[in-house]
Amino acid sequence: MSPEPVATLEALLFASPDPLPRERLAELLPELSAEELAAALAALRARYASPESGLMLDEVAGGFRLATRPEVADTLARLSAVRPSRLSRPALETLAIIAYRQPITKAEVEAVRGVNIDGVLKTLGERGLIRILGRKREPGRPMLYGTSKAFLEYFGFQDLSELPTLREIEALVASPPAPRPMEYDPVGEPELAGPAPVSPPAPPSAAAPEGRG
Repeated sequence: MSPEPVATLEALLFASPDPLPRERLAELLPELSAEELAAALAALRARYASPESGLMLDEVAGGFRLATRPEVADTLARLSAVRPSRLSRPALETLAIIAYRQPITKAEVEAVRGVNIDGVLKTLGERGLIRILGRKREPGRPMLYGTSKAFLEYFGFQDLSELPTLREIEALVASPPAPRPMEYDPVGEPELAGPAPVSPPAPPSAAAPEGRG
C-alpha cells in the first residue's frame, strides 16, 4: 500500500538537507497533481501548527523545510557545549552592504566601510553567504559580489524582498551610497528572485584602500 501523500511529503522534507522548492516536490511526487501537492503542504503545515509540536513547516529561500520552533532554541543549545559560531560585527556590516548594493565590488564596499575587507570577504565566501556575480566593465575588471541562496537560508528569508528596511538596520551598518547604473558580465549562478533593493542615501565620503575586487 502506498503511503499517504502527507506522510510521503513529510519524509522528503525530513530527509532533504536543503529546502525543497515546489517544482522539485512536484518532480519527486509525480503522482500528485498541483492541487493535491498544495493540499498536502497545507495539511502538513496545519499538523505542525499546534503549540504542542516542536517542529514547524518553514518556507524559506524559495522552498520548504522542516525546522525547529524558535521557542525551543535555548533547549536545543544544550545539545552542544559549543554554540554555533556567529558572524562578527564587521562581517555583518559587510554582508549588509553587499545585500543592499549588489552587484558591488570589493573596493566599493571598502569605500563605505573605510577599512580593508580581505579577511571578512574570505570568511563570507567560505561560509557560502556571498557569491561572485561577474566582473565590472572597467579597468582591472574587478569582481562583483552578491548574496547567495545560503544567505537567504541563514537569515530565514524567502527572497530579497524580505530584507529589513534600512531604518531597521541603521544601527548596524552605515548607509551605503546611492546606486548608479552599472554594466557587467554575469557568470555562474543566476540572480535570486526578488525586487531590486531600495537604495539608501549616500554617506559621508570615505577613503578606500585600493583593491582588486
